[in-house]
Amino acid sequence: MLFLLDFHVEYPETMSQKDLFAIWAREADAALGAKQAGVVVDLWKCVGMRRIVAVVNVDSLDTLDQILLDLPIMKEHGHHMHVDVTALRRYEDFAADVKQRLAE
Repeated sequence: MLFLLDFHVEYPETMSQKDLFAIWAREADAALGAKQAGVVVDLWKCVGMRRIVAVVNVDSLDTLDQILLDLPIMKEHGHHMHVDVTALRRYEDFAADVKQRLAE
């Protein structure tokens, strides 16, 4: 199952940017490890924003929820995180479905 994850990272005025970057560095290690393992299809950092966009491939919603709860940035900074989750359908599957519907 493919999902688009849109992470928005906020931090309070009482936290320094350096402290945020320390958490983010641990998160980056985890994210790149997940990419090497094939769970993360790819990920991007949006320029000029504290926003990360990722496409992940997991076997279930439960697995996705567990992964999100276990991310370093969620464990250490979760109350300042917002994640939008969108289920994705392979375009090839959609295109085949449309063509089949035309044939009916």
